[in-house]
Parts: sequence; C-alpha cells; structure tokens
Amino acid sequence: MSITSYADLIQATHAQAEPQRLLFVFARAELPDDATAAQKAGFAAGEGGALTPMMCVDKLPAEQATFDGLVEESKSTGIEWQMLFVTSMSGRAGIAPGTDEAAQPLKMMVESIKQGRIGNFLAFDRNGATLQLS
Repeated sequence: MSITSYADLIQATHAQAEPQRLLFVFARAELPDDATAAQKAGFAAGEGGALTPMMCVDKLPAEQATFDGLVEESKSTGIEWQMLFVTSMSGRAGIAPGTDEAAQPLKMMVESIKQGRIGNFLAFDRNGATLQLS
C-alpha cells in the first residue's frame, strides 16, 4: 500500500497482522547561531537548516485517527513545529505495544532525526501533505 496521506497511514495500521503504536516526532528547521550569510539566505528562501525535534509522543491509531485532531492536540502545547515524522511499532500476540515500550524507540527516533537520518520515517507538513525529504 502506498501511503500518501495521514488517512492512508491509519488505514495501513489497521491492515497489519498485529496491532500498532504510532510514534510521532514534531520538528522544525532551524539555523545554527553561527550560520554563514549564504546559509541564512538559503534558509530565508526555504532551503537548508537543521532539523530540530521539538516534542514527541506515542499513540494508538484509534487515539488520533485524523491529522486535524493531531494538529489541534499539538496546539495545546504551545510548541511551534513545521513537520511531523511518523513511524510505527508492531505489537505481539494481538496486543499493541504500550507507552513504556515506546519510550526507547522514540528516543532513538529523535536522535536519528537530529543526525539527519530520516529515510525510515513518513514525513508530513502542518497541512497533512506528505513530504519527500532528502
């Protein structure tokens, strides 16, 4: 199944043999304090910068079935973000992973994003459009 929307993602989780837990990392692009003039110009044009994870959370697919609901919930934190990275964890024996089981994978996901290793995650912008990042 090709995932081209958040709705596709939720549908895909329900099609898996085992229950899933979704891992979300909300991030934004930022410039380092010592950015050069060229880096600043590129950033102003919408290019470059470093991905900075701002917050993370895990949810069962049923807990956040719509992208709009996820955005609304994130607004309550007051934390600004530009993109959302998502992956999932499979359960075992018909039981979805719990929040405790998601803690370490979430930490690893945050570190991967900090290091620019984002190829294993789905990415969405604030409007729910999928992003192709390289």
